[in-house]
Amino acid sequence: MTTTLRPAEPLQQRPDGGRSRTYDVCVNSRRVGSVHLATDPGFGAASGLIERLAIDEPDRRRGRGTVAALASEEVLRSWGCVEVQISVPADAEAGLRTARSLGYTERSRNMVKELPAEPPALPGGVEVRPMDADEFEVWKARAGDVFAQSWIDRGVPEDQARAKAEDSHRKYLPEGLATPGVAIHVVVADGRSAGFLWTGRIELEPGRWAAFVYDIEVEEEYRGRGYGRALMLLAERVAREAGDTRLGLHVFAGNTPAIRLYESLGYRTTYVNSAKELL
Repeated sequence: MTTTLRPAEPLQQRPDGGRSRTYDVCVNSRRVGSVHLATDPGFGAASGLIERLAIDEPDRRRGRGTVAALASEEVLRSWGCVEVQISVPADAEAGLRTARSLGYTERSRNMVKELPAEPPALPGGVEVRPMDADEFEVWKARAGDVFAQSWIDRGVPEDQARAKAEDSHRKYLPEGLATPGVAIHVVVADGRSAGFLWTGRIELEPGRWAAFVYDIEVEEEYRGRGYGRALMLLAERVAREAGDTRLGLHVFAGNTPAIRLYESLGYRTTYVNSAKELL
């Protein structure tokens, strides 16, 4: 039996060269599932996405998903993509095994915490305050470089990584510090900034919005003193005061200290984000 992809809608094309299309997964012309393919608007048209790949229950555990993923890669190659990305639910063991078997490497993960009704108190002696306008201009340039470098370190070409950083700030900080729903705080130590926290809101799942930690960093000389934990507790307070009951974040693979901190605070992994080159 032959597993193929059959277009389920016209090809969607964006002015920037991006594409997307939904396909039916078929076995000998019989529909057994579906998949949505797209180019990443953040990384650019050379980076493809395999999204919402699902095989109907009666046809699972027969290798249909694996073949559909390979067929999806061929479509993305034909679009000029040089890499492909996937996000697999953390509890989808079969999907995670398939991704590993096909050569995907984890780049990052998404994590979520259900927030307690009572916001946590900050550790005694920790001083935090909103970031001011002058600090913001300095921070914005540096944060963009650091974010881009994090992607470069994980194999993303520099032009794509910098495009991703610029797209993120353009999308989530369109009005700078005045962007509705956004807060950027500074933790102070020895009379100077020792780190920052950028929070806002995001649509974690279709129709389900939640608070989100967009970025957090503690200056190297102040690490290991509890400032990171204090900033994460502050994020919970900001979220609860805004009426949110869930707080999400994105963390890069290999950032073991951060992952351990988040897990110790009660965060759980929801999606594992992986990628591979399309040779």
